[in-house]
Amino acid sequence: MSSQQPLLESFKSGHEGVNSELEEILTDTETSSFTRIQLASWVELKLLFRIAGPAVIVYLLNNVVSMSTQIFVGHLGNLELAAVSLGNTGIQIFAYGLLLGMGSAVETLCGQAYGAHKYEMLGIYLQRSTVLLMAASIPLTLLYVFSKPLLILLGEPNDIASAAALFVYGLIPQIFAYAANFPIQKFLQAQSIVNPSAYIALATLFVHLFITWLGVFKLNWGLLGASLILSFSWWVIVLAQFAYIVMSKRCKKTWSGFSIQAFFGLWGFFKLSAASAIMLCLETWYYQVLVLIAGLLPNPQIALDSLSVCMTISGWVYMISVGFNAAASVRVSNELGAGHPKSAEFSVIVVKHLLSLFL
Repeated sequence: MSSQQPLLESFKSGHEGVNSELEEILTDTETSSFTRIQLASWVELKLLFRIAGPAVIVYLLNNVVSMSTQIFVGHLGNLELAAVSLGNTGIQIFAYGLLLGMGSAVETLCGQAYGAHKYEMLGIYLQRSTVLLMAASIPLTLLYVFSKPLLILLGEPNDIASAAALFVYGLIPQIFAYAANFPIQKFLQAQSIVNPSAYIALATLFVHLFITWLGVFKLNWGLLGASLILSFSWWVIVLAQFAYIVMSKRCKKTWSGFSIQAFFGLWGFFKLSAASAIMLCLETWYYQVLVLIAGLLPNPQIALDSLSVCMTISGWVYMISVGFNAAASVRVSNELGAGHPKSAEFSVIVVKHLLSLFL
């Protein structure tokens, strides 16, 4: 694809890649509206939960990986727990939200391409997004490197800012793991391949728990060691998922190897990625502001420790909604790519009602 071509290629309708059962039900004028809604809801729920269930598990397990580091370090003392809370939620979550938002562009484009039976484009979009996210990670490292003076400038106590900065230094490799992981994750989700990511996340969690316990309690690696282990665990997830893509027969049509086309059309891809990133960043900034304000209270260690527990609990609920949103994005983009507008609209309605019932 040349760089002069539009970013969103024109997709054909009526492809073999997406089942048209839902669209046929919704457009069947001979059946009563109530019956159509019942049948369509059952079909959509089956399709949705097939993606949402494993997706929620993946996000929850990935969240537990970070949460477990916080729990282990919390046993070292109040200062260490406050430092991890400030480093994770005050600094790291900014990079997480920005890169996850940028990676969401892959979900939309890959989902439409898969629904349109344009399988070869999925690998191109994956590589293109990875290039952009890796480039965006470079300036983000400056935020980590200068985290101590930034936190002090914001009024955080010197001892907590120093400890948080030490923890954040070990998270620098994690930034680039995010940049590689999110496009891979969205690439797989667009094809409704979610179970392998859940198995990888579960296996990585057990490895992470053991190494963190060993590093923190037995080898006394402290804050820096704990954060480096966390970064290592994220890279294990990335490499395991990429190995699955390369070796799995399920990705044979969508991954044909590295291509020079990944470097074409980057500007259009960046504009779409940036729009997604801004929306997600606005949500994550609420958490950052709360943590930064807590650090300004009279007893900042206790305040940050308490807020850390509350944020951990709310994070679980947030990951459930993120999993369902990812599933909805896949369903809508798949149906739009296949030329099924009624199915896409109905999928949005179903997810909206599900989240309002359970959350």
